[in-house]
Amino acid sequence: MACFYCNPSWARKPVADQPAQEQPHLLVPQPHAEPHETPTASHATVSTRLNTIFRTEGLSILLNNREDALRVRDLSAGYYATSEAPGHILPQIGAFRSRLQRQGVTFSFTYKGEAMADVGGGISRGMDYVHELTLQTQFDLGRLFGLRGWTIHTLLMERVGREVSHDRVGDYNISLMEVYSLSGHSVAHLTDMYAQKSFLHNSIDVAFGRMALTHVFATSPLLCSFMMTCSAPVAIKLDAGFSVYPKATWGGRVRLRPTRDTILQVGAYSVSPLNEDISGWAWAGEKTTGLMIPVEFTWQPFFGSRKLPGHYVLGFAHDTTRYADNLGDIPAGSTVRRRDGEARDTFYVEADQMLYRKGGHNQMAGGYALAGYIHNTPDVSVISDEFYVGSSLLGIIPHRPHDRFGLMYSYYRMSPRTELGQELRMDAGMALGPHVNGPQTHASVLEAYYGVPVYPGILVQPEFQYMMRPGETAHIPNAEVVGLKVIGTL
Repeated sequence: MACFYCNPSWARKPVADQPAQEQPHLLVPQPHAEPHETPTASHATVSTRLNTIFRTEGLSILLNNREDALRVRDLSAGYYATSEAPGHILPQIGAFRSRLQRQGVTFSFTYKGEAMADVGGGISRGMDYVHELTLQTQFDLGRLFGLRGWTIHTLLMERVGREVSHDRVGDYNISLMEVYSLSGHSVAHLTDMYAQKSFLHNSIDVAFGRMALTHVFATSPLLCSFMMTCSAPVAIKLDAGFSVYPKATWGGRVRLRPTRDTILQVGAYSVSPLNEDISGWAWAGEKTTGLMIPVEFTWQPFFGSRKLPGHYVLGFAHDTTRYADNLGDIPAGSTVRRRDGEARDTFYVEADQMLYRKGGHNQMAGGYALAGYIHNTPDVSVISDEFYVGSSLLGIIPHRPHDRFGLMYSYYRMSPRTELGQELRMDAGMALGPHVNGPQTHASVLEAYYGVPVYPGILVQPEFQYMMRPGETAHIPNAEVVGLKVIGTL
């Protein structure tokens, strides 16, 4: 078969007809885009296309003038996902796409399938399969109705399959597959329906409607190239306050760019249980429990003559919902008392830094190191602390310039309050609950992948995961999981 992947011409062409939106794992990469090419993904470009409020630099002013590329010019190519192959499987409909785009409508249709098998450890040998079909559309209201600058984003999806973590590994807190749905199978789940508009000479960007909080908070394109951390670290995804993709909620966010190297965004989102509204359409039936208010600050410097970008994120979120104490049922006669419900706070630090550039001038044309730490209010959170460290490296094999290799280690500390309650019940001879083999303390996972764009619009990505302490106890053997992810973009 001809090696279309080895011909860089299709990989370097800008994909001008891709819809802009804010989900990092649905965007099309351009691994070697030239400086004049501008990616069309909203998540990638909103921050770069925003005008600065103050025409200066923030933290980067501490750097040597010759080492900060922002002092020369901003890179036109933004920070966007690497999880799909560039191009389209059916370029024959390109003319139809272009006609729609001229009228103000853009779309993409994507298949993502994951097959993962437990080949050692865990609770049983075997394989599970999940897939996701997404129809993503964007409506330019300026072209359609004369409402200049207004855009409507929508996303419909189907998710179906079984989760290898539950069936084979024996863990019900940490999902080892990306697209397994928290709320079960859904044929036509409404994930997104929100409006977006920039104000004050394009210096402030506003989005509001039905959306997932982790579209833009506590995430990054690099995280979404991994199965477990897309679209946010596990410690954030497990709690209801952070509406994680595909769970959408009512809310909005404001993003602004105070200086050329800094971004500030603030949001307000309603909170409802993660497993409610399986279809995404039953808005009247959702039970709102509180309000989530996230605040996030990002520093984006560029270092050295090679213009190596970095993204350093500091975030905080307050959920006003009053959650029950994780202690659970207390044996009769125990001196330990359950505490009153309390709100949940989340603090997170995430960072990535390009280490080398592998051709091209955009922010993904090279290898990155990344790390992060998340802390949740321990008494009312599933996971109180998470730490991860990893790398995402482009073109490490000669003559394979567009392959990407990823390696990540993640550590998870369960809520100490949960552990205490389980210890009390075990000592009293009480049941610990379904799928719990003992007091749950911590677990860790090593994940590795190798993504290969094999054809325009098709990415094949072998996966390996090694889970230590499945179920967050020492009762289940460490699990070895292997599999394959395939992504196809029509």
